[in-house]
Amino acid sequence: MIALFATVAVSIAAPDKDEIMAKEKAAWQAFKDKNADDFKKVVDGDMVGVYADGIANMAKELADMQKWDMKSFKITDYKATSDEPDVMVTSYQVTIEGTFDGKDASGTYNAGSVWKIENGKWLAIFHTNIKQQPSS
Repeated sequence: MIALFATVAVSIAAPDKDEIMAKEKAAWQAFKDKNADDFKKVVDGDMVGVYADGIANMAKELADMQKWDMKSFKITDYKATSDEPDVMVTSYQVTIEGTFDGKDASGTYNAGSVWKIENGKWLAIFHTNIKQQPSS
């Protein structure tokens, strides 16, 4: 009986693309606003980030947040897929206008995240983004 209720609860919480996209935008907005508390509401404390300059944990993400002066971001080509009721994988492009550590970091980035239900709510557990290179 308990297993049945657990199965029903998980199936009710099936991944919803719009819900995940809203959380993705909330994470970006919190990062842009340098709002660590709001960021932690949608990103798991044990998150892993993979970037061109290295691997990040939550402490590094929060430290890097302070080095960004992000004027704007826009998410396009958003896709979300799942074959599990408690996991969602996203891919998208994000166009950023801003600087990182005083250097222009504006451009379009290929990005992706993995979201998982933790204690009843969706949290990002993995994120990556890499700036697109000009075509040669």
